[in-house]
Amino acid sequence: MHEIAIVKDIFKTLEQTYPETYENIDKITVQAGLLCNIQPILIQNAFEAFVLEETRFKETELEIELLPIIAHCSQCESQFEVRFHKFVCVCGQSSDQIVQGEELRISQVIFKD
Repeated sequence: MHEIAIVKDIFKTLEQTYPETYENIDKITVQAGLLCNIQPILIQNAFEAFVLEETRFKETELEIELLPIIAHCSQCESQFEVRFHKFVCVCGQSSDQIVQGEELRISQVIFKD
């Protein structure tokens, strides 16, 4: 299960980024594109397993925000949301230029007072 590795990487990144306040994390928001190959429920389960071992984070909350797939059409120079795995713009042109949907990033960290 690669989700536990992802959760550990999230905490490792936060520890490196916020060494002085790392222990005071209250909430973490992660943005996940639909193409990033993770399942939110599995990440949530991995997070809960992680905080059972790392009890100092038992009060920390994880929020996962799913991001839609957005592609760019070079024909009409617009962006469109990919729905039902159809990478076709409203103008009828197909496109494989993905603008959003592959990312997995920490978008917000809230600390306890």
